[in-house]
Amino acid sequence: MQASDRFNINSQLEHLQAKYVGTGHADLNHFEWALNIQRDSYASYIGHYPVLAYFAIAENESIGRERYNFMQKMLLPCGLPPERDED
Repeated sequence: MQASDRFNINSQLEHLQAKYVGTGHADLNHFEWALNIQRDSYASYIGHYPVLAYFAIAENESIGRERYNFMQKMLLPCGLPPERDED
């Protein structure tokens, strides 16, 4: 692998990270990463009707109630953010 190939791969990765929030970046901490994963999962559950119906049957709830519950969980899927050190 040449230096130009490495630069090209890094520039493509930076472009993806700027375009799509869920791909992360070098300064992303564990909490923000987990937050993105959880929100993406809940959005996928809501967007795919058969998966939403599966969850509704498994929890013995209506599909609308499951959709509402997932949307509520999207607000704080990992709890409150940790305290940050002010340097």
